[in-house]
Amino acid sequence: QVQLVESEGGLVQAGGSLRLSCAASVSAFSINAMGWYRQAIGKQRELVATITSGDGTNYADSVKGRFTISRDSPKSTVYLQMNSLKPEDTAVYYCNVKGRLFGLQYDTWGQGTQVTVSS
Repeated sequence: QVQLVESEGGLVQAGGSLRLSCAASVSAFSINAMGWYRQAIGKQRELVATITSGDGTNYADSVKGRFTISRDSPKSTVYLQMNSLKPEDTAVYYCNVKGRLFGLQYDTWGQGTQVTVSS
């Protein structure tokens, strides 16, 4: 069973920065994509950013130019560097990994980590 270990989020002032990390308990060779999603109170979970095994990236319009997703392939770890944070970035951030292992596809979520941006 694939497991994800996310770093702690935190409280940061508007305009500040924060970096999240997420390590998967699976070989990077099995991973197709990793990503970050977020869910604010009263809202649906939404995509923040994803990165594929080929290093293709995709960002939500709301975070383009402010957030950067990257990965450390040998460590099966994905990072989300968040700069110029805004109060509307406040949410629980979830890591996700998709891949194929022993012929079976997997789609695994982390436990979520709270990011709070104060104005």
